[in-house]
Amino acid sequence: MQSMQTGGGFNILPGPWINDLSKNNPSFLSWWSPGQYLLPYFFIVLFKVNIGHAIALTVTACSLTGIWGWYFLFKKLGFTKVVCTLSVAFIACQQAYLIPYVFYNGGEILLFAFTGWFLYGCSIFKKASWLMVLFILLSGLAGFFCKSSFLWIFASGLLYLWIRISQREKILRLIVNGVYIGVPAMLALIIIYATYLSKGENPASISLGVKFTWPAITFPLASPLLAGFSVDDLTNGLIYSTGPAMFSPAMAIIVLAILAILSILLITYIIKKTNHADYRLLLFLFYAISVIFFGISFLRQANISYESRHIRVVGLIVTPGVIYLFSRARLPYRIIFSALWVFIAYSGFKFMYNGYYRNAYETAHGHTGISQLFIDQPTLNYVNQLDRQQRNAIFVFISADLGLEIQHNRIITFNPVNDQLVAENLNMYYGHAGPIYMVLPASFKGAKANVYISRFPGYHNFTLQQVSDKYLVYSAQ
Repeated sequence: MQSMQTGGGFNILPGPWINDLSKNNPSFLSWWSPGQYLLPYFFIVLFKVNIGHAIALTVTACSLTGIWGWYFLFKKLGFTKVVCTLSVAFIACQQAYLIPYVFYNGGEILLFAFTGWFLYGCSIFKKASWLMVLFILLSGLAGFFCKSSFLWIFASGLLYLWIRISQREKILRLIVNGVYIGVPAMLALIIIYATYLSKGENPASISLGVKFTWPAITFPLASPLLAGFSVDDLTNGLIYSTGPAMFSPAMAIIVLAILAILSILLITYIIKKTNHADYRLLLFLFYAISVIFFGISFLRQANISYESRHIRVVGLIVTPGVIYLFSRARLPYRIIFSALWVFIAYSGFKFMYNGYYRNAYETAHGHTGISQLFIDQPTLNYVNQLDRQQRNAIFVFISADLGLEIQHNRIITFNPVNDQLVAENLNMYYGHAGPIYMVLPASFKGAKANVYISRFPGYHNFTLQQVSDKYLVYSAQ
């Protein structure tokens, strides 16, 4: 986005060349889809606000758009207004819905905003038409714009559409419907591949080879409970921990296995007890395809983390079925579900409140308006001053967010070094350009800092400036 603001090409990530720091080596950023920064950029251009305010507008707009989309989808699938209202209320109480109000999760919130409306579109067509063809083409492009992982949702939704409009049809009509759906879908995929995915790597293109693990099988099987009931969020991540791990690795596998069995039973029971044929078809297809797609991806060791956000759509689709079942259950079961709801809501809003307080009062803020967690205010003020004074400097960070605060110079982002002095993708940068300013936590002083300094063999005699007791600034001319 910053590159585009300064006249750079579409989706180009600028940066110093590793072979010669005096030159740039811009690259096309195909790892993530572009919607996560282009939508905030739209608000920046429209309202002349900073990045932080643009992100706030993006989150608010997408949260509300998504809730309405899922409400209308549930209603279209045959549920009553009461069940639909309770379903979106249950969704809005969960941590996955509230996360963007604490930190911007990019494509996740855009995907939430779009997917409900996409599936609603797949539910309104009764027969093949040119309007349906246009819908498929545009929704494929728009969904990928939101998040690249939409592609598996796109395929699942179109299979649901094909089966739904082709029921009780003759073979010839099945083929005709398939052509009406398949041609615009393939055209959308060709456009996406030719203009975007073919220009670089993406998570699905990276594989370390096939390796069997129990989480690869049980994690997607457990998606209804992991995502639909926030189990993965409430436990800080069963496999991919985002906080203190609640279970040991061995115990996490056992818990996943239990959740997988319970999820299969839950899906089976919902399909058996609900009277809405389109909903039963949608739920079965998305659950089955998610298990196949993510099971294969995890077995291939694709660069996809074990986080419930990747399979959240299954949790969203299962919600009205759960609400419907408990609305018809006996009073003790409704009380248990209500208590569980209260607990999920309490945990979610507590997470949001703590995050808001930290962002508002405990983090540093620069010109972007973004809460910067990995720097304090005195050090950020010092970095901003250096940026204003220099035009040929290079700033080095171990947090990509900090690069947004640099307006007039180039940046390099490294991964953090662990206690064994190892970090991924720690490139060497040869040659010499302008001055270098390297911002590191105070705990990195010594051996860890030397690892980063050694990445720049063209620079010598780094000096240390400790602006605060928490962060260091190493510099060399």
